[in-house]
Amino acid sequence: MIDRNGYRSNVGIILLNSKNEVFWGKRIKQDSWQFPQGGIKPGESPEQAMYRELTEEIGLHPWHVEIIGRTRDWLRYEVPDEWIRRDWRGNYKGQKQIWYLLRLVGRDCDVSLRTSVRPEFDAWRWNQYWVELESVVEFKRQVYRQALIELSRLLSRPPTPFGNGYGRPGGYRNRGRAAASQAKQSE
Repeated sequence: MIDRNGYRSNVGIILLNSKNEVFWGKRIKQDSWQFPQGGIKPGESPEQAMYRELTEEIGLHPWHVEIIGRTRDWLRYEVPDEWIRRDWRGNYKGQKQIWYLLRLVGRDCDVSLRTSVRPEFDAWRWNQYWVELESVVEFKRQVYRQALIELSRLLSRPPTPFGNGYGRPGGYRNRGRAAASQAKQSE
C-alpha cells in the first residue's frame, strides 16, 4: 500500500515491560537493533497490522500486551535509493508509520523470535526508554526520536532523559543497564 506521495503504510511498536524498559530486536545477521515494525496490508487497520506484526516478529499475541496509546498522526521517513527495491524505484520514497506504545502483561518467556518462516530478529533485550540510537539504521533515527518523544507522555512513571533527551547529535544518552534477556532463543 504505497500512497500517491510514495509512502508505504506501516506500523511501529514500542513495547514496554513493567520497569518502562523498551524491547529492542537485533536484525537477523546484522549489528543493527530496532523496534518491531511492518507494513499494513490492504483492508487491514493499523491496529490489526500491529497485532499481526507483533505475533510474526516476536511471537506475542493480543492477550500478552495492553495498548497504552499510539501516535496521533503518521510519522514519515525516506529510504535512501540504495535500500529501495528496483521494482519500486520511482514510485517509492519511504514509510509512513503509526506507532503504538504497548505494555507487556505476559512474561519475558512468551517472546519467541522463531514464530515466522523468515524471522526478523536473532536476539532481543530490554533497554532504558531513553537510549542512544546509534545502533538503529541512520535514516530511521528521527522517526524513532519522534515516536519516543510523543509517546513518553503516556508513561505511568515517566523516564527522565538527560537535558532535553535529544539535544546532542546522535540522539539519546545511555542511562546504563542494557540487560540481555534472551528468552527462548536457539542460535
